[in-house]
Amino acid sequence: MQNIEDYNFKGKKAIIRVDFNVPLDGDFNITDDTRIRAALPTVKKIVKNGGSVILMSHLGRPKDGHEDKFSLKHILKHLSNSLNIDVQFANDCIGEQAIEKSKSLKPGDVLLLENLRFHKEETKGDEGFAKKLASLADVYVNDAFGTAHRAHASTTIIAKFFPNDKMFGYVIGNELKNIDNMLQKAEKPFTAIMGGAKVSSKIDIIKHLLPKVDNLIIGGGMTYTFIKAQGGKIGNSLVEDDKLEMSLEIMELAKKLGVKLYLAVDAVCADDFSNDANTYEGDVSKIKDNWMGLDIGSETIKQFIEVINNSKTILWNGPVGVFEMEKFEKGTKTIAFAIAEATKKGAFSLIGGGDSVAAINKYGLADKVSYVSTGGGALLEYMEGKELPGIKAIRAE
Repeated sequence: MQNIEDYNFKGKKAIIRVDFNVPLDGDFNITDDTRIRAALPTVKKIVKNGGSVILMSHLGRPKDGHEDKFSLKHILKHLSNSLNIDVQFANDCIGEQAIEKSKSLKPGDVLLLENLRFHKEETKGDEGFAKKLASLADVYVNDAFGTAHRAHASTTIIAKFFPNDKMFGYVIGNELKNIDNMLQKAEKPFTAIMGGAKVSSKIDIIKHLLPKVDNLIIGGGMTYTFIKAQGGKIGNSLVEDDKLEMSLEIMELAKKLGVKLYLAVDAVCADDFSNDANTYEGDVSKIKDNWMGLDIGSETIKQFIEVINNSKTILWNGPVGVFEMEKFEKGTKTIAFAIAEATKKGAFSLIGGGDSVAAINKYGLADKVSYVSTGGGALLEYMEGKELPGIKAIRAE
Protein backbone atom coordinates (compact mmCIF):
# COMPACT_ATOMS: atom_id res chain seq x y z
CA MET A 1 0.00 0.00 0.00
CA GLN A 2 1.17 3.51 -0.84
CA ASN A 3 0.87 6.72 1.15
CA ILE A 4 -0.96 9.69 -0.38
CA GLU A 5 1.61 12.06 1.18
CA ASP A 6 4.62 10.75 -0.71
CA TYR A 7 3.10 9.20 -3.83
CA ASN A 8 3.92 11.00 -7.08
CA PHE A 9 0.67 11.68 -8.98
CA LYS A 10 2.32 13.70 -11.77
CA GLY A 11 0.74 12.74 -15.10
CA LYS A 12 -1.34 9.98 -13.48
CA LYS A 13 -5.08 9.44 -13.42
CA ALA A 14 -6.38 8.66 -9.95
CA ILE A 15 -9.79 7.05 -9.48
CA ILE A 16 -11.10 7.97 -6.02
CA ARG A 17 -13.98 6.23 -4.27
CA VAL A 18 -15.61 9.10 -2.39
CA ASP A 19 -18.76 9.16 -0.29
CA PHE A 20 -20.97 11.78 -1.92
CA ASN A 21 -24.14 10.18 -0.57
CA VAL A 22 -25.42 13.58 0.61
CA PRO A 23 -28.97 14.56 1.61
CA LEU A 24 -30.92 16.49 -1.06
CA ASP A 25 -34.18 18.42 -0.64
CA GLY A 26 -37.15 18.30 -3.05
CA ASP A 27 -35.42 20.74 -5.41
CA PHE A 28 -32.16 18.76 -5.38
CA ASN A 29 -30.32 21.26 -3.20
CA ILE A 30 -27.73 19.71 -0.89
CA THR A 31 -28.89 20.18 2.72
CA ASP A 32 -25.63 19.02 4.32
CA ASP A 33 -22.36 18.96 2.35
CA THR A 34 -20.14 17.59 5.15
CA ARG A 35 -19.15 14.54 3.10
CA ILE A 36 -18.24 16.58 0.03
CA ARG A 37 -16.13 18.97 2.09
CA ALA A 38 -14.39 16.04 3.76
CA ALA A 39 -13.17 14.73 0.38
CA LEU A 40 -11.78 18.03 -0.94
CA PRO A 41 -8.25 17.80 0.57
CA THR A 42 -7.63 14.44 -1.17
CA VAL A 43 -8.79 15.76 -4.56
CA LYS A 44 -6.82 19.00 -4.18
CA LYS A 45 -3.64 17.16 -3.20
CA ILE A 46 -3.72 15.02 -6.38
CA VAL A 47 -4.58 17.94 -8.67
CA LYS A 48 -1.86 20.12 -7.13
CA ASN A 49 0.58 17.26 -7.60
CA GLY A 50 -0.06 17.25 -11.36
CA GLY A 51 -2.50 14.37 -11.52
CA SER A 52 -6.07 14.17 -12.80
CA VAL A 53 -8.99 12.82 -10.81
CA ILE A 54 -11.93 10.53 -11.55
CA LEU A 55 -14.53 10.56 -8.77
CA MET A 56 -16.95 7.70 -8.17
CA SER A 57 -19.69 7.47 -5.57
CA HIS A 58 -23.15 6.16 -4.87
CA LEU A 59 -26.18 8.28 -3.97
CA GLY A 60 -29.23 6.84 -2.26
CA ARG A 61 -30.56 3.37 -2.97
CA PRO A 62 -31.77 3.20 -6.56
CA LYS A 63 -33.80 0.05 -7.24
CA ASP A 64 -33.81 -0.43 -11.01
CA GLY A 65 -30.99 1.15 -12.93
CA HIS A 66 -31.00 4.87 -13.70
CA GLU A 67 -33.34 7.03 -11.59
CA ASP A 68 -33.06 10.76 -12.11
CA LYS A 69 -33.56 11.64 -8.44
CA PHE A 70 -30.43 9.64 -7.58
CA SER A 71 -28.27 11.13 -10.34
CA LEU A 72 -24.97 12.63 -9.21
CA LYS A 73 -25.43 15.41 -11.78
CA HIS A 74 -27.45 17.17 -9.04
CA ILE A 75 -24.26 17.74 -7.02
CA LEU A 76 -22.04 18.75 -9.98
CA LYS A 77 -22.44 22.52 -9.61
CA HIS A 78 -21.85 22.44 -5.86
CA LEU A 79 -18.78 20.25 -6.34
CA SER A 80 -17.35 22.53 -9.04
CA ASN A 81 -17.83 25.56 -6.79
CA SER A 82 -16.29 23.79 -3.79
CA LEU A 83 -13.18 22.79 -5.77
CA ASN A 84 -13.02 25.94 -7.85
CA ILE A 85 -12.64 23.64 -10.86
CA ASP A 86 -15.08 23.06 -13.70
CA VAL A 87 -15.80 19.40 -12.92
CA GLN A 88 -16.74 17.24 -15.92
CA PHE A 89 -19.51 14.66 -15.78
CA ALA A 90 -19.93 11.24 -17.40
CA ASN A 91 -23.51 9.99 -17.81
CA ASP A 92 -22.48 6.50 -16.65
CA CYS A 93 -19.68 5.12 -14.48
CA ILE A 94 -18.64 2.59 -17.13
CA GLY A 95 -19.15 2.47 -20.91
CA GLU A 96 -18.20 4.67 -23.80
CA GLN A 97 -18.57 8.17 -22.35
CA ALA A 98 -16.75 7.26 -19.14
CA ILE A 99 -13.88 5.76 -21.17
CA GLU A 100 -13.67 8.71 -23.61
CA LYS A 101 -13.79 11.39 -20.92
CA SER A 102 -11.27 9.57 -18.72
CA LYS A 103 -8.90 9.17 -21.66
CA SER A 104 -8.91 12.87 -22.49
CA LEU A 105 -8.28 14.10 -18.92
CA LYS A 106 -5.36 16.47 -18.59
CA PRO A 107 -3.40 17.13 -15.38
CA GLY A 108 -5.59 19.18 -13.06
CA ASP A 109 -8.87 17.93 -14.57
CA VAL A 110 -11.62 16.37 -12.47
CA LEU A 111 -14.33 14.02 -13.78
CA LEU A 112 -17.36 12.85 -11.81
CA LEU A 113 -18.86 9.49 -12.85
CA GLU A 114 -22.59 8.78 -12.61
CA ASN A 115 -24.00 6.86 -9.60
CA LEU A 116 -22.29 3.48 -9.17
CA ARG A 117 -25.46 1.89 -7.81
CA PHE A 118 -27.27 2.33 -11.13
CA HIS A 119 -25.51 -1.00 -11.76
CA LYS A 120 -26.47 -3.95 -9.57
CA GLU A 121 -22.94 -5.29 -10.02
CA GLU A 122 -21.63 -2.57 -7.67
CA THR A 123 -23.27 -3.89 -4.50
CA LYS A 124 -22.75 -7.50 -5.61
CA GLY A 125 -19.01 -6.88 -5.67
CA ASP A 126 -18.80 -8.03 -9.28
CA GLU A 127 -15.22 -8.47 -10.49
CA GLY A 128 -15.92 -7.69 -14.15
CA PHE A 129 -17.59 -4.41 -13.18
CA ALA A 130 -14.68 -3.53 -10.85
CA LYS A 131 -12.24 -4.23 -13.70
CA LYS A 132 -14.09 -1.79 -16.00
CA LEU A 133 -13.85 0.94 -13.34
CA ALA A 134 -10.18 0.14 -12.76
CA SER A 135 -9.38 0.40 -16.47
CA LEU A 136 -10.14 4.15 -16.36
CA ALA A 137 -7.16 5.02 -14.14
CA ASP A 138 -3.56 4.37 -13.04
CA VAL A 139 -4.03 4.73 -9.30
CA TYR A 140 -6.83 3.77 -6.87
CA VAL A 141 -7.59 5.88 -3.81
CA ASN A 142 -10.25 4.77 -1.32
CA ASP A 143 -11.57 7.74 0.63
CA ALA A 144 -15.09 6.56 1.46
CA PHE A 145 -14.96 5.46 5.09
CA GLY A 146 -18.76 5.32 5.30
CA THR A 147 -18.82 2.37 2.86
CA ALA A 148 -15.57 0.65 3.92
CA HIS A 149 -17.55 -2.09 5.70
CA ARG A 150 -19.12 -3.21 2.42
CA ALA A 151 -17.33 -5.54 0.00
CA HIS A 152 -18.64 -3.63 -3.01
CA ALA A 153 -16.95 -3.44 -6.42
CA SER A 154 -15.76 0.17 -5.99
CA THR A 155 -14.75 -0.07 -2.33
CA THR A 156 -12.99 -3.43 -2.16
CA ILE A 157 -12.83 -5.56 -5.34
CA ILE A 158 -11.29 -2.81 -7.49
CA ALA A 159 -8.17 -2.69 -5.25
CA LYS A 160 -6.87 -6.00 -6.62
CA PHE A 161 -6.34 -4.37 -10.04
CA PHE A 162 -3.90 -1.89 -8.47
CA PRO A 163 -1.46 -4.16 -6.59
CA ASN A 164 1.22 -1.45 -6.34
CA ASP A 165 -0.82 1.73 -6.72
CA LYS A 166 -3.52 1.79 -4.07
CA MET A 167 -3.88 3.93 -0.98
CA PHE A 168 -6.23 5.66 1.45
CA GLY A 169 -7.24 9.27 0.96
CA TYR A 170 -7.16 11.77 3.83
CA VAL A 171 -10.72 11.00 5.03
CA ILE A 172 -10.01 7.33 5.71
CA GLY A 173 -6.46 8.05 6.87
CA ASN A 174 -7.72 10.50 9.50
CA GLU A 175 -10.60 8.23 10.54
CA LEU A 176 -8.28 5.29 11.21
CA LYS A 177 -5.69 7.43 12.98
CA ASN A 178 -8.27 9.01 15.30
CA ILE A 179 -10.19 5.82 16.06
CA ASP A 180 -7.02 3.78 16.61
CA ASN A 181 -5.65 6.47 18.92
CA MET A 182 -8.85 6.49 20.90
CA LEU A 183 -9.11 2.71 21.20
CA GLN A 184 -5.43 2.01 21.84
CA LYS A 185 -4.00 5.07 23.56
CA ALA A 186 -6.98 6.67 25.25
CA GLU A 187 -6.11 8.94 28.12
CA LYS A 188 -8.06 8.04 31.24
CA PRO A 189 -10.79 8.53 32.41
CA PHE A 190 -12.32 7.28 29.15
CA THR A 191 -16.09 7.77 28.86
CA ALA A 192 -18.30 6.24 26.18
CA ILE A 193 -21.78 7.69 25.71
CA MET A 194 -24.04 5.24 23.91
CA GLY A 195 -27.42 6.56 22.86
CA GLY A 196 -29.93 5.75 20.18
CA ALA A 197 -33.00 3.59 20.10
CA LYS A 198 -31.93 -0.01 20.35
CA VAL A 199 -29.71 -2.11 22.56
CA SER A 200 -29.56 -4.78 19.84
CA SER A 201 -27.61 -2.57 17.43
CA LYS A 202 -25.11 -1.59 20.14
CA ILE A 203 -24.47 -4.88 21.98
CA ASP A 204 -21.28 -5.80 20.12
CA ILE A 205 -19.72 -2.37 20.43
CA ILE A 206 -20.62 -2.08 24.12
CA LYS A 207 -18.99 -5.47 24.81
CA HIS A 208 -15.90 -4.46 22.83
CA LEU A 209 -15.62 -1.11 24.62
CA LEU A 210 -16.25 -2.27 28.20
CA PRO A 211 -12.67 -3.51 28.83
CA LYS A 212 -11.33 -0.17 27.50
CA VAL A 213 -13.56 2.45 29.18
CA ASP A 214 -13.89 3.75 32.74
CA ASN A 215 -17.43 5.07 32.36
CA LEU A 216 -20.30 3.95 30.16
CA ILE A 217 -23.28 6.27 29.87
CA ILE A 218 -26.39 4.68 28.40
CA GLY A 219 -28.96 7.08 26.96
CA GLY A 220 -31.75 7.31 24.42
CA GLY A 221 -34.37 4.64 23.79
CA MET A 222 -32.21 1.82 25.05
CA THR A 223 -32.38 3.26 28.57
CA TYR A 224 -35.85 1.77 29.02
CA THR A 225 -34.80 -1.78 28.19
CA PHE A 226 -32.23 -1.51 31.02
CA ILE A 227 -34.76 0.05 33.41
CA LYS A 228 -37.41 -2.58 32.69
CA ALA A 229 -34.82 -5.36 33.09
CA GLN A 230 -34.31 -4.15 36.68
CA GLY A 231 -38.02 -4.21 37.39
CA GLY A 232 -38.79 -0.56 36.65
CA LYS A 233 -42.14 0.64 35.23
CA ILE A 234 -41.59 2.30 31.84
CA GLY A 235 -45.14 2.92 30.56
CA ASN A 236 -45.22 3.09 26.79
CA SER A 237 -41.50 3.80 26.40
CA LEU A 238 -39.51 2.10 23.69
CA VAL A 239 -38.35 -1.34 24.83
CA GLU A 240 -36.79 -4.51 23.43
CA ASP A 241 -38.30 -7.26 25.54
CA ASP A 242 -36.00 -9.88 24.04
CA LYS A 243 -32.96 -7.94 25.26
CA LEU A 244 -33.84 -7.63 28.96
CA GLU A 245 -31.55 -10.52 29.91
CA MET A 246 -28.77 -9.09 27.77
CA SER A 247 -29.07 -5.70 29.52
CA LEU A 248 -28.54 -7.36 32.89
CA GLU A 249 -25.55 -9.25 31.49
CA ILE A 250 -24.01 -5.97 30.28
CA MET A 251 -24.53 -4.45 33.75
CA GLU A 252 -22.95 -7.50 35.36
CA LEU A 253 -19.97 -7.39 32.98
CA ALA A 254 -19.44 -3.67 33.66
CA LYS A 255 -19.41 -4.38 37.39
CA LYS A 256 -16.93 -7.22 36.95
CA LEU A 257 -14.60 -4.98 34.90
CA GLY A 258 -14.90 -2.07 37.32
CA VAL A 259 -16.63 0.14 34.77
CA LYS A 260 -19.09 2.68 36.14
CA LEU A 261 -22.33 2.32 34.20
CA TYR A 262 -24.64 5.34 34.24
CA LEU A 263 -28.35 5.17 33.44
CA ALA A 264 -30.93 7.93 33.59
CA VAL A 265 -32.55 8.47 36.98
CA ASP A 266 -35.30 10.75 35.69
CA ALA A 267 -36.93 11.38 32.34
CA VAL A 268 -39.03 13.88 30.44
CA CYS A 269 -42.18 11.87 29.76
CA ALA A 270 -44.86 12.52 27.17
CA ASP A 271 -48.37 11.20 26.51
CA ASP A 272 -47.67 11.13 22.77
CA PHE A 273 -44.67 10.92 20.40
CA SER A 274 -45.08 14.50 19.29
CA ASN A 275 -43.79 18.00 19.95
CA ASP A 276 -47.31 19.00 21.05
CA ALA A 277 -47.57 16.24 23.67
CA ASN A 278 -48.27 16.93 27.33
CA THR A 279 -45.14 16.33 29.38
CA TYR A 280 -43.94 15.86 32.94
CA GLU A 281 -40.54 15.14 34.45
CA GLY A 282 -40.19 12.28 36.90
CA ASP A 283 -38.55 9.06 38.11
CA VAL A 284 -37.40 6.97 35.13
CA SER A 285 -38.44 3.72 36.81
CA LYS A 286 -41.96 4.90 37.69
CA ILE A 287 -43.30 6.20 34.40
CA LYS A 288 -47.11 6.50 34.35
CA ASP A 289 -49.10 4.01 32.31
CA ASN A 290 -49.51 5.09 28.67
CA TRP A 291 -46.74 7.71 28.99
CA MET A 292 -43.28 7.40 27.44
CA GLY A 293 -39.81 8.72 28.25
CA LEU A 294 -38.48 10.88 25.37
CA ASP A 295 -35.53 12.68 26.97
CA ILE A 296 -33.34 12.56 30.07
CA GLY A 297 -34.44 14.66 33.06
CA SER A 298 -32.61 17.44 34.96
CA GLU A 299 -31.04 15.22 37.63
CA THR A 300 -29.68 12.86 34.95
CA ILE A 301 -28.32 15.79 32.94
CA LYS A 302 -26.45 16.95 36.05
CA GLN A 303 -24.95 13.50 36.66
CA PHE A 304 -23.96 12.90 33.03
CA ILE A 305 -22.33 16.34 32.74
CA GLU A 306 -20.24 15.72 35.83
CA VAL A 307 -18.90 12.49 34.31
CA ILE A 308 -18.14 14.26 30.98
CA ASN A 309 -16.40 17.15 32.78
CA ASN A 310 -14.03 14.74 34.50
CA SER A 311 -13.18 12.76 31.35
CA LYS A 312 -9.99 12.91 29.28
CA THR A 313 -11.34 10.83 26.37
CA ILE A 314 -14.97 10.88 25.21
CA LEU A 315 -16.70 8.80 22.57
CA TRP A 316 -20.26 9.80 21.73
CA ASN A 317 -22.45 7.56 19.64
CA GLY A 318 -26.18 8.24 19.56
CA PRO A 319 -28.42 10.97 21.06
CA VAL A 320 -29.91 10.70 24.56
CA GLY A 321 -33.40 11.87 23.59
CA VAL A 322 -35.61 12.71 20.62
CA PHE A 323 -33.56 15.83 19.85
CA GLU A 324 -35.32 16.36 16.51
CA MET A 325 -38.27 17.68 18.54
CA GLU A 326 -37.65 20.89 20.44
CA LYS A 327 -39.46 19.65 23.55
CA PHE A 328 -37.12 16.68 23.90
CA GLU A 329 -33.77 18.09 22.77
CA LYS A 330 -32.48 19.51 26.05
CA GLY A 331 -30.60 16.35 27.09
CA THR A 332 -28.82 15.85 23.77
CA LYS A 333 -28.08 19.55 23.39
CA THR A 334 -26.63 19.82 26.90
CA ILE A 335 -24.48 16.71 26.37
CA ALA A 336 -23.19 18.17 23.07
CA PHE A 337 -22.18 21.44 24.74
CA ALA A 338 -20.65 19.59 27.72
CA ILE A 339 -18.47 17.55 25.33
CA ALA A 340 -17.38 20.75 23.56
CA GLU A 341 -16.52 22.30 26.94
CA ALA A 342 -14.51 19.22 28.02
CA THR A 343 -12.66 19.32 24.68
CA LYS A 344 -11.77 22.96 25.29
CA LYS A 345 -10.25 21.89 28.60
CA GLY A 346 -8.05 19.32 26.83
CA ALA A 347 -10.13 16.15 26.49
CA PHE A 348 -10.10 14.18 23.22
CA SER A 349 -13.64 13.78 21.86
CA LEU A 350 -14.76 11.60 18.97
CA ILE A 351 -18.31 11.91 17.67
CA GLY A 352 -19.54 9.04 15.54
CA GLY A 353 -22.80 7.70 14.15
CA GLY A 354 -25.28 9.63 12.04
CA ASP A 355 -27.51 11.08 14.73
CA SER A 356 -24.75 12.30 17.05
CA VAL A 357 -23.10 13.95 14.06
CA ALA A 358 -26.44 15.53 13.12
CA ALA A 359 -26.75 16.85 16.68
CA ILE A 360 -23.20 18.26 16.71
CA ASN A 361 -23.91 19.98 13.38
CA LYS A 362 -27.33 21.21 14.53
CA TYR A 363 -25.75 23.03 17.46
CA GLY A 364 -22.80 24.30 15.39
CA LEU A 365 -20.19 22.45 17.44
CA ALA A 366 -18.34 20.48 14.74
CA ASP A 367 -15.17 22.55 15.17
CA LYS A 368 -15.44 22.48 18.98
CA VAL A 369 -14.87 18.71 19.28
CA SER A 370 -11.71 16.77 18.38
CA TYR A 371 -13.05 14.61 15.59
CA VAL A 372 -16.35 14.00 13.81
CA SER A 373 -16.47 10.63 12.07
CA THR A 374 -18.02 10.32 8.60
CA GLY A 375 -18.81 6.63 9.03
CA GLY A 376 -21.94 5.29 10.71
CA GLY A 377 -22.03 1.51 10.30
CA ALA A 378 -18.38 1.40 9.27
CA LEU A 379 -17.29 3.22 12.43
CA LEU A 380 -19.28 0.87 14.67
CA GLU A 381 -17.94 -2.25 12.96
CA TYR A 382 -14.36 -0.98 13.10
CA MET A 383 -14.75 -0.17 16.79
CA GLU A 384 -16.22 -3.64 17.36
CA GLY A 385 -12.85 -4.96 16.22
CA LYS A 386 -14.12 -6.25 12.88
CA GLU A 387 -11.90 -6.13 9.82
CA LEU A 388 -13.54 -3.92 7.20
CA PRO A 389 -13.28 -5.23 3.60
CA GLY A 390 -12.50 -1.78 2.18
CA ILE A 391 -9.65 -1.26 4.66
CA LYS A 392 -8.28 -4.78 4.29
CA ALA A 393 -8.23 -4.49 0.47
CA ILE A 394 -5.86 -1.52 0.64
CA ARG A 395 -3.67 -2.90 3.44
CA ALA A 396 -3.32 -6.31 1.74
CA GLU A 397 0.01 -6.70 0.00
